Amino acid sequence: MSRFTALPAGLAFHHPVALVATWFGAGLIRPAPGTWGSLAAIPFAVAIVHFLGAPALLLAALAAFAAGIWASERYCAAGGTEDAAEVVIDEVAAMWLVLAALPMSPINWLAGFALFRLFDIWKPWPIGAVERRFKGGFGVMADDIVAAIYAVLAFILCDILIGFVT
Repeated sequence: MSRFTALPAGLAFHHPVALVATWFGAGLIRPAPGTWGSLAAIPFAVAIVHFLGAPALLLAALAAFAAGIWASERYCAAGGTEDAAEVVIDEVAAMWLVLAALPMSPINWLAGFALFRLFDIWKPWPIGAVERRFKGGFGVMADDIVAAIYAVLAFILCDILIGFVT
């Protein structure tokens, strides 16, 4: 059964920091806020690619990364934490990066989603090291970008080995 996390005191849901950091509230859903945030990124990715093309999704990922540094820094400061679980703009930016690199098809994007979640949760080297090394808004965002790069490389490897791309 899902439940919701409360926002930090003094930060209203409609505040731009809360909207961006939690990706319109997706990160407030429990359990697994990172998975909810990753899922919530997909409909936006579909719309961006459909109307503007895959290169626009890469630009959107870069914009989300920049906005995420700003929003996560302020959200975490309001909550008195270094990396609040409900901050999922990092998952959004990373998912868009993964999806921008993959051929657009439901099976490819499902594989990209699964691979990104695997690396984001598992945190093999250097993902965990990046998470420990960098602090603040950049630190919140950076480890997920490395996990996204791992997901894309794993997708390419799967495609080479078993013909993954459809």
